[in-house]
Amino acid sequence: MRSVQDLRAGTTKRILISHPDMSSLSVSDNVKLQTVKYSNLGGLAILVFDYCITFSEEVQWTWFKPWDITRVIFTISRYLPFAGVGMTAYDALRTSNQCASTLEGNIIHIIGIVAAEALLVLRTWAFWQKSKRLLIGLSAYSVLTIIAAIAADLSPTSLIPGEEPPLGTCYFESTRNAAVVYIFLAMFESVILILTVYKRVHDYKDFQSGIVVTLYHDGMIYMLCILTVTLANVIIGAAFPSAYSNMFDTLQLVIHSVLASRILFRLRHNNERVHETSVSLPVLEDMDYLRPSSMSMSGTGITRSEV
Repeated sequence: MRSVQDLRAGTTKRILISHPDMSSLSVSDNVKLQTVKYSNLGGLAILVFDYCITFSEEVQWTWFKPWDITRVIFTISRYLPFAGVGMTAYDALRTSNQCASTLEGNIIHIIGIVAAEALLVLRTWAFWQKSKRLLIGLSAYSVLTIIAAIAADLSPTSLIPGEEPPLGTCYFESTRNAAVVYIFLAMFESVILILTVYKRVHDYKDFQSGIVVTLYHDGMIYMLCILTVTLANVIIGAAFPSAYSNMFDTLQLVIHSVLASRILFRLRHNNERVHETSVSLPVLEDMDYLRPSSMSMSGTGITRSEV
């Protein structure tokens, strides 16, 4: 007798109940579940591969920095996913007769994604010249998003009509409410993206520094990739058969960790380039702001401030 664990996608809780026999599944359902399992293993492979190719950047841009809030958040978002993704991969492949407890794995998923989002918030705050009002607003919105996601996850009723995992099962599937959780996450990420675009267009529309263009464009591309994966989870969770509900379970956590780390590396790399040319740009540590109203040095002078 084989059993597979029912995992709620990404940030949602995981419900564990037993199933008598996987052989009762149709061939089609078995193929779907196997596809989802391999997809989650692929997420683990991406995480390991990216860590190997960016390890030197991590050493260069973080290891010899002071332990401030940015480095603490980075360390959590960088390393905690290894535990969360590893536990998910193990649960997806386990063949024992009992469903394993996944409370710990679920908590790791939540903390990992929240930490990655926190790096994006700090980046946006930096681009907005350490605006206290913006930081308070984003912090409040973050808390509201977490509360709304937890409420949707714990809702005893299905918030989106459609096929649900069969009762009394322990498959690698989630309920439709997982899509609602991802909707809240996608809304939050959209706000971050809009704030970045607004700042670029409103304050730096005519600012043609190659470093500034690279800095903003790279950050926006990474953020768009994160948002794309979140939206994919919304669509899969809301419209696809329930067997596919956890298709990007690990990828959601991995993409947050990988791209949030790359954003930080890119910011600090560009800041180093800026220092070499005596021009300051925004980073999350030893932060320099772009201040269009006080430009000098042929329109590229910037005031400096630290976070």
